[in-house]
Amino acid sequence: MKKIKLLLLGLFIGTAIINAQHQQHPNIILIFSDDHAYQAISAYGNNLVQTPHIDRIAKEGALLENNFVTNSICGPSRATLLTGKYSHKNGYYDNGGTPINTAQLVFPQLLQQNGYQTAWIGKMHLNALPKGFNYLNVLASAGGQGHYFNPTFVNINNDTSAYKGYVTNLITDFFFEWMEQRDPNKPFFAVIGEKATHRSWLPDLPDLGAYDAIDFPLPDDFFDNYESRPAAQQQDMTIDKTMRLKEDLKIGQIFGINRNTDLNEIRKRLKEYYPNKKFTDKELRNFARNSDYSSLDAEQAAAYQKYYGEITKKFEAQKLNGKDLAKWKFQRYLKDYYATARSMDRNIGRILSYLDSTGLSKNTVVIYASDQGFYLGEHGWFDKRFIYDQSLKTAFVIRYPGVIKPGTRIKEFVSNVDWAPTLLDIAGIKTPSEMQGASFLPILKQQTPHNWKKDIYYHYYEYPQPHHVSPHLGIRTKDYLLIRFYKGVEGWEFFDLKKDPKQLHNVYNQKEYAPIIAQLKSRLKELIIHYDDKEALDIFNTPI
Repeated sequence: MKKIKLLLLGLFIGTAIINAQHQQHPNIILIFSDDHAYQAISAYGNNLVQTPHIDRIAKEGALLENNFVTNSICGPSRATLLTGKYSHKNGYYDNGGTPINTAQLVFPQLLQQNGYQTAWIGKMHLNALPKGFNYLNVLASAGGQGHYFNPTFVNINNDTSAYKGYVTNLITDFFFEWMEQRDPNKPFFAVIGEKATHRSWLPDLPDLGAYDAIDFPLPDDFFDNYESRPAAQQQDMTIDKTMRLKEDLKIGQIFGINRNTDLNEIRKRLKEYYPNKKFTDKELRNFARNSDYSSLDAEQAAAYQKYYGEITKKFEAQKLNGKDLAKWKFQRYLKDYYATARSMDRNIGRILSYLDSTGLSKNTVVIYASDQGFYLGEHGWFDKRFIYDQSLKTAFVIRYPGVIKPGTRIKEFVSNVDWAPTLLDIAGIKTPSEMQGASFLPILKQQTPHNWKKDIYYHYYEYPQPHHVSPHLGIRTKDYLLIRFYKGVEGWEFFDLKKDPKQLHNVYNQKEYAPIIAQLKSRLKELIIHYDDKEALDIFNTPI
């Protein structure tokens, strides 16, 4: 009897050790989308569009309500993810085409050193292939953006291959292929980099018209006049003036042609829409210029031509202008945007089902996040860049079975500079000193450190192209937002978020706020020094 008890005790201890080791080294999947606004997700409160599979991750884990970015733009956000550092430290400031510095440390290297197999599949958009990955199969063409249809991928050996199909489906397929060939005895980390929902918002064929029956409500500030906000007045990212009918909304677009298509063929196809109009050769070539549409094959082009051809005819018949045209463009933008996101959510469902069917769900952390926020008509805008909320705040939901309580909602401030330290912490790896963020795993466990951040620091650089948004730096707290614009526009902005949550009224010059502004300036300077942003310190110290 005593021997049996000892045997059972030994088995219990052995099982406990195995479980502890198992828990210490969970698999990690980061599904990382592009320009997918948090307000486009039903878990974040969207009642018109459902994202059931993203919602499932949130319901079975945690949703971050205040997850911010350090520089709201695609490439720099990915660089911050990998390095755990601000743009001024990792050297990747904008989307100008400069390759990321591949000599610097990225957190997947540390995962590899601790026994993880690592992969990045899909969109990377860093103009170089960083270290730290056992497997890479990332979008290669269009400056790293890739095409929605029939895209080209580049692998870890810099070999490129073109594939037939829709990009979101292909990315999921490639993830499954890698999963089947990896070593099942080692933990894995994978980034699934989605192209969706990047401009110009091309839905998969089954999703064309998925939301045409919905009349999306116009944001209250859609016709914002940007009073008291000079930088907002000078931007070039409005749905009204910047969003293009043909290139973005596919009105009058001819699909299935490219730079090599005979001009007579293009002229022939244009007659369906413009029977009485003559085009110059230059104008005909412009129809074949958009790379997003030139990659469609005959079947895909036919489906697009049928759908958007009907929309074009209805649009031309309405002869819209002024505010009516702007409202129409808003509706078309959201219908295409949400239809493009629909395939992504469906594929997230495929990934979750795969994990369930293979038994991997029990020991796999699943994260869904976007590279930054995005405007869905707020302030009359699309795109991102500004420190205002819809751009600054991004989606982040995470499921960690046995660790994160299902249905958890996190109100604490988190920044994407904290993502790498958190992923390392989940893997049981210490954060290196050069990383500027901190792990928020204790917060996910509902053990918030007493000294956790109460504010975040932001610095945006890209100017003047493509959207003429003045570079700026700033500080965001629970109740206030303070911004220093430089280049293009020089000046300060201050918002009382309790009274003005939509950030419409710059009250920087109102005397009653002078004490609060002085405190925030002092704190902003502390953050600039803390993060060692020398350029920002010079700007801060320069009188206007």
